[in-house]
Amino acid sequence: MFELSISEDDVGIRLDKFLRKQFPNVPASHLFKLVRTKNLRLNNKRVKPEQRLAVGDVVSIRKPLEALSAPVGEVSPKPQAPLKTHIPMGILHEDDWILVLDKPAGMAVHPGSGIPHGTVVDFVRAYLGPKAIRNGFSASPAHRLDKDTSGVLVVAKRRPAMVHFTKLLTEGKVYKRYLALVQGKMPSPRGRIEVALAERQQSYASKLKHGRRMQEARTLWRQLECQSGCSLLSVALETGRTHQIRRHFSSWSRPVLGDTRYGDFAFNRLAKKHWGLGRMFLHACALEFAHPKDGEGMRLFSPLPSELGMVLENMGFGVHKQEGGLALLGLEKKAQKEKKEESR
Repeated sequence: MFELSISEDDVGIRLDKFLRKQFPNVPASHLFKLVRTKNLRLNNKRVKPEQRLAVGDVVSIRKPLEALSAPVGEVSPKPQAPLKTHIPMGILHEDDWILVLDKPAGMAVHPGSGIPHGTVVDFVRAYLGPKAIRNGFSASPAHRLDKDTSGVLVVAKRRPAMVHFTKLLTEGKVYKRYLALVQGKMPSPRGRIEVALAERQQSYASKLKHGRRMQEARTLWRQLECQSGCSLLSVALETGRTHQIRRHFSSWSRPVLGDTRYGDFAFNRLAKKHWGLGRMFLHACALEFAHPKDGEGMRLFSPLPSELGMVLENMGFGVHKQEGGLALLGLEKKAQKEKKEESR
């Protein structure tokens, strides 16, 4: 009889995937037959292939597997082409569980949509080397950040870290704050946008059958300063919809400057010509969450990129000079106060 104990790195994985990882040379049909014939047990009880594993679980195999004589371990990943150019990427924090990056604008997080390489995933795996894969889990970004948005991005280095961060996001326990420069003056010093947004991942077949599926979305904002017909905003998200900030402010006819999808294209050209804006003015400046290892509160900050600071200076904004760089909003002192005010 074989017994396998589940470690914290395998928490949340399906039983069938765990078995295929442990016994890559054993046919899947053989493994499923063990389940059907009750020769495979979890904590000495019957189990289904799709059952999720927890730390401390014991998988027992009560019948010999001929192919188990082959080496047991991870399937070697396909070799990746080396990065052709150096990708500048600031590291804000790193430990055995997570890697927190200061992502530059113009870099996609994942490959796809015509972007085969040069992504955050490429950078992370080149940086971590052999440690990029741990017990079958490849280090991966734990949340989204648009290609043209800069700022704080968390990468999970272990499966439990990814499970933890996904749970926090689902429960709304990740505090995100952005800096955005939008066209026009806001109607009040602070406010909330509650406009439902169409689900962007909905399939064409689903749209035909059920119609457009709408998702609730809430964005909190505070106007920091207004110059040259534009407003610099501190923005917090209560929900995490795709392109939420960009879509919400565009729905209010106050699009983010430099946004090539939802923005005012004529005004973007003017902003580039007169103020030197060469990218979208949206920056993820702060992120707060509980660490996956022990629940300790983590607060990470990213300074405003120099190219955006130059735009503010060209437009006559003064708030970015008050406390310099990172402390643009006095975030270290104000984040907790703002969070309490916005929750009222």
